[in-house]
Amino acid sequence: MFSLRLPRLFTSLMAAAFLMIAALLGALYLWSPRATLRITTGPAGGDADHFISTFISVTTALHPRIQFTPVPVPDLAASSKALEDGKVDIAVVRSDVLPPANGQTLVILRRDVIAVFLPPGSPVKDLAGLAGKKIGIPAGFLQNENSAAFDKILGYYNVAPAAVKREFLPIPELAAEFHKKHLAAALAIGSIGPGEAVNLATALAKGAKKEPDVLAIDEADAIAKQFPEFDSTDIPEGAFKGRPAIPSDTAHTLAVTYRFVVPTTMLNVVAGAVARSVIKAKGKLMVATPLANQIEAPDTDNENPLLPVHPGVAAYLQNGDQSFFDEFQQYFYYIGIPLSLLASLAALVSGFMRNRKLEKDQQQIFRLLAIADEAMKADASQITALETEFHAIVSSCVNKLAGGSASTDQWPVSLAIEHARRSIGARKATLGTGPFAQMERRAAE
Repeated sequence: MFSLRLPRLFTSLMAAAFLMIAALLGALYLWSPRATLRITTGPAGGDADHFISTFISVTTALHPRIQFTPVPVPDLAASSKALEDGKVDIAVVRSDVLPPANGQTLVILRRDVIAVFLPPGSPVKDLAGLAGKKIGIPAGFLQNENSAAFDKILGYYNVAPAAVKREFLPIPELAAEFHKKHLAAALAIGSIGPGEAVNLATALAKGAKKEPDVLAIDEADAIAKQFPEFDSTDIPEGAFKGRPAIPSDTAHTLAVTYRFVVPTTMLNVVAGAVARSVIKAKGKLMVATPLANQIEAPDTDNENPLLPVHPGVAAYLQNGDQSFFDEFQQYFYYIGIPLSLLASLAALVSGFMRNRKLEKDQQQIFRLLAIADEAMKADASQITALETEFHAIVSSCVNKLAGGSASTDQWPVSLAIEHARRSIGARKATLGTGPFAQMERRAAE
């Protein structure tokens, strides 16, 4: 059946559009997720600053599709504020220092225990017993934050912060005052490993006849429920010093956590990808810095109201890499499905236009057949009109064929044209109006 094709330009554009869609989807699959994320560093020269610089160099080398831009901040409170204000994408947050309202946990970087050291034979049996006494706190970047954490815990025992005096001293001086019994206790908040708590325990034990005691906080579980910024934990025997062991027995206490926190608006696929990169880079990070040995995945069952686990991280942790790629595939479909629908719509419109042209072409063929039938009975004036119409149809078909918009199958149209031409020629001969009839008349005359 004779039919007209779509114009070549439109067909080329359609092919190019489909090719671009395929290229776009392929690029999204191969290149995503790719992100450049702003991350807080903490005070210059501090542990957090050193850790973040190491983290950026190691993670970028392992996962070049995720880039980090460091954003210096003066303290932990400023780090949380930067996330709330949308100035960073990842913030280093300590759970008890103004956690951001829009923050969700990516990974836990480390867990710092709250250790209260007492002189051997101290009459103090719990934190309430420190009322009216003086404690020493190591001087440094976090002395004010550590003192504020101690105030919150005292509040559980209905002890006013002012009731316990503070001395902020370098660790060697603090140890000297402790040995002179000028201090009733010493407070350190640090990891079970290299850090402030271990350094203080070592200094307090040095030169002493007996190692200091570590005050157990028996109510730690209840305090953690009332103050979700704290976790209850245990300090194992000998965690701070092996011989003599400090503590001499397992001590129940509280801990604060350092976390990578991201905004709730971060895409699940990005949060899952970053958490995955941090967890998988832990081994390399531990080689670069001992501060990385406590990196851990957050507990998805712990419904912390302050810093809940980001849903993208939770999905990755519960289902592993398969969940990560499924999550990415979901975004892939979000883009691919609308584009496919648009392509289908374009194909539908194209088919509708092609069917309209096919219908018009069929009408021309039917008209050629009708001309052949009408010519058999036409008189002289009618045959002239039919011949004029016949030539117009033939001219239209030839022009379309020359323009490349006609079907490659020309047999039906050729047959219809030839049939109409013969019918017109035969009728003209019968009427004596054809060229051969005119020549015969002249010869007879």
